[in-house]
Amino acid sequence: MHSRRALLYMPGDDRRKIEKAATLGVDCICMDLEDGTALSKKAEARMVIAQAMKELHFGSSERCIRINSIGSGFEKDDLASALAAKPDSIVVPKIESAEQVKWVSDQIESFELSNQLHLGNIRLLIGVETAKGILNLKEIAEADKRLEAIIFGGEDYAASIGATRTREATELLYARQAVIAACAANDLQAIDIVYIDFKDLEGLRLESEQGAGFGFSGKQVIHPNQVPVVQEAFTPSNEAIAYAKRVVESFESSQQEGKGAYALNGRMIDMPLLKNAQKVLERARAAGRI
Repeated sequence: MHSRRALLYMPGDDRRKIEKAATLGVDCICMDLEDGTALSKKAEARMVIAQAMKELHFGSSERCIRINSIGSGFEKDDLASALAAKPDSIVVPKIESAEQVKWVSDQIESFELSNQLHLGNIRLLIGVETAKGILNLKEIAEADKRLEAIIFGGEDYAASIGATRTREATELLYARQAVIAACAANDLQAIDIVYIDFKDLEGLRLESEQGAGFGFSGKQVIHPNQVPVVQEAFTPSNEAIAYAKRVVESFESSQQEGKGAYALNGRMIDMPLLKNAQKVLERARAAGRI
C-alpha cells in the first residue's frame, strides 16, 4: 500500500500551486474539486486538473483527485472528469454509508472495464466527517475491497455535533480513535485531522506525533511548509527501526528455542509487542527507510 504520511490539498483551479506541490516530495498530492474550489470555479478546476495530470511529472507522489460529496450535485461530473485523467486515487469526502462507498467503487470499476484497465488500478480514499459517518464506520470500513484509507475531517465533524474546536482537540478524541479502530480492523490506513494554523510548525509537530502515537498512518496538510514536519513525525526513527528489528529477530529465535515471553533490554517481549514491532517495520518500508 502506498505511504500516506502527508496528504497535501491543492486547489483544483490553481495550476501554479499544483506545480509547486509536484516538487515537494510529498507522499500524496490531492487536487481538490471540493472545499478548495469556489462554487463558481468547479468546471474550470476540472479542466485545470485534467491538464496538470497530462503535463506534469509528480515523481513518486500519489496523484489524488478529491471530488465533491455525494448529493452535492457536482459528484457525477467531478467523478467522470477525474476518472478521465486516470489518477492514482479518487478521494470522496463526507461519506456516511456503505452504499455511497459502493456506488463510487462501481463507477470506478465501470471506467476501468471500459478502458481496459486492471481492476483495482484506481484506488479509493474516503472522508468521514459527520456524526452519521462515525456511527456507520463499521459498515463503511467493510464496504469495498478497493477502499484503502479513511480520512477523518475534524472541522466538519465538530460542526456536525455542535462542538467548539480547541487546540487540544479533546472534542475529537472519540471520533479520531473510532476511525483508527475501524481502519485497523480492516487493514486500512487512517489519515488524521488538518492542523489549521499552518504557521505554527511546533504545534503541528506535537499534534502529528500525537496522531502517530494514536495509530494514524498520516495526516492531512494544507500548506507546503507542513509537509516535512508531518512526514518526519509519521516516519519511524532509526532507533525505533533498529529496536523493532531486534524484537522480530529475537522473537523468532525464542520461538525456535521453545520459549514464550522473554526479556530483551529489560523488557518482557510477547506477541503484542511483536505485532507492534512488525507495524513499525511496515511503516518504515512504506516510507523508504528500509
